Amino acid sequence: MGCCGCFGFSFARKPQKDDDDEVQSPAKRSERILMYRTQNGLICREFPVKETHKVIRSEDENGNKMVNEYVREWKIGSGSYGKVVLYRSHVDGKHYAIKAFHKSHLSKLRVAPSETAMTDVLREVLIMKMLDHPNIVNLIEVIDDPTTDHFYMVLEYVEGKWVCEGSGPPGGLGENTARKYLRNIVSGLMYLHAHNIVHGDIKPDNLLVTSTGVVKIGDFSVSQVFEDDNDELRRSPGTPVFTAPECCLGLTYRGKAADTWAVGVTLYCLVFGQYPFLGDTLQDTYDKIVNNPLSLPDGMNPLLKNVLEGLLCKDPIHRMTLEAVAEHAWVIGEDGPIPHYLCWCKRNRLQMVGSDESQADTLI
Repeated sequence: MGCCGCFGFSFARKPQKDDDDEVQSPAKRSERILMYRTQNGLICREFPVKETHKVIRSEDENGNKMVNEYVREWKIGSGSYGKVVLYRSHVDGKHYAIKAFHKSHLSKLRVAPSETAMTDVLREVLIMKMLDHPNIVNLIEVIDDPTTDHFYMVLEYVEGKWVCEGSGPPGGLGENTARKYLRNIVSGLMYLHAHNIVHGDIKPDNLLVTSTGVVKIGDFSVSQVFEDDNDELRRSPGTPVFTAPECCLGLTYRGKAADTWAVGVTLYCLVFGQYPFLGDTLQDTYDKIVNNPLSLPDGMNPLLKNVLEGLLCKDPIHRMTLEAVAEHAWVIGEDGPIPHYLCWCKRNRLQMVGSDESQADTLI
């Protein structure tokens, strides 16, 4: 069940069906849950995401392109769905990373028999509207003008880069840096799982590092939402080399356990600068993930070895949980336990309880 009362609901115990009597896909189930949360105000963040339904494309006095209040600076990156561009707001002077899409293009891209890329983007928006955590990239504004083909997601700009590129530099980043990054990753992912959200594509490329060394989880384009503890999924759309063994077999799997495996692969990359299981072909990679034993060097820190063996346990039932990782001696290190993040719903509820108690004391 989710950490907030508003997230631990359940619609029905039996699988929901579409009008054609087909059992709903995880994507449609996620959409249904997200719409329910949105319509009933079940959003665990203090300040809601700004929604703008008018796009004004112009230029500033220097000839720089503008979208509403945002002045274009340079392109950060691009993908099959769209591009990410750095903009500066002329209102507050801050930089923002804006994901820019063409709705017509998204609607033509088929990601599943009954789903398009537009489905993925809209689900990503709905999920990010729910989130507020220091280790998760924050969605600031959504710009969607129904009279134009443009769609924008305005995100906080993380001025650093990824925790590492690909499998990381030869020899890894060092134990201390790996531990520091892992603590942030675990904190953010525990928050997601507590709010019934499976990320689905944890990997270094989706983990951004600020200039002060704080890791933030980004890219929720393949994330899914579940009800209570029913995190069972069928399709594994994540990156192959980070795929859990149970996902390689084409069977149903538990999303949270698969996320946890991906954290293990990520930690392996941070420590050693290479992937734990990699073949010459996609099928060869899957075969190694399922069948090959985990190889760890002799003489390594036994506590770190224990964490890696726990996270990269091939049996999801016996795989180390994020809660166990957070309490592990290697993770605690000299920094102490990972700080417990009190989400907005809990903070608000505690404030209300405190206010009620104060009023009661006044009446006595």
